[in-house]
Amino acid sequence: MDTYTVVKNRILQLLGEKRMSIHKLAMESAVPPSSVKNILYGKSVNPGIVTIKMMCDGFGITLTEFFNTPEFEQLEQEIR
Repeated sequence: MDTYTVVKNRILQLLGEKRMSIHKLAMESAVPPSSVKNILYGKSVNPGIVTIKMMCDGFGITLTEFFNTPEFEQLEQEIR
């Protein structure tokens, strides 16, 4: 699995766990709904760390909590 897919899946997982809609996440994180949708629907495959941090703030979690999953730990090196 590639990094983009793991990031997208983690956002979807957190939306479900927190019972949040894309709109609610956008309101809580100050990230425009279009930016969240672009990440989730593949138009933005390289979201910046500041955007991810803002979404973490909206979810009420830290960056460490966002990235602390087996999926992130198992990612292979992108550059070979």
